[in-house]
Amino acid sequence: MWSQIGNTAAVIGVCIVVSSLLLWRTRDLRLALVPPIAIAMQGLIFLIAARVVDRDRPPVEKLDASPPTASFPSGHVGASTGLYLAFTLLALGIERAWLRWTTVILCLAMPLLVAFARLYRGMHHLTDIGAAVINGAICALLAYGWYRHCTRRRRGVRAASARSAGHTG
Repeated sequence: MWSQIGNTAAVIGVCIVVSSLLLWRTRDLRLALVPPIAIAMQGLIFLIAARVVDRDRPPVEKLDASPPTASFPSGHVGASTGLYLAFTLLALGIERAWLRWTTVILCLAMPLLVAFARLYRGMHHLTDIGAAVINGAICALLAYGWYRHCTRRRRGVRAASARSAGHTG
């Protein structure tokens, strides 16, 4: 079950549902775009890295049928890290402390459970998991950084407009 949480359909499905809810609740398109941007960047880097490295899966008995992709990096772990770390960063803005920390803990646990499952099932080397976590984390941080930059810039423009409107009287 934990392995499947990181598959493409699950990651995209959760991303669409949560991003739609974010857009509905906040009316902030940029906020809602953070998770899709994170997983899109992660996916692009995954495809390039898998093509360049092209490492075979570990020579152990596998509990899953091997997908036709290379072992390095883990796409399941990279996608779940990018998605759930983006959710974690967005959850830091939740006002109720109990809800904020519950969400943060659950979101941080998800990619760790996927990583454990992928190793346990014999699908990846430890370095595949490590590279995927780094890939997903950097992509989530970049997507969230973009959102924060846009938000600060928008606030700066509003403040400048308010100051200039006050001086025209």
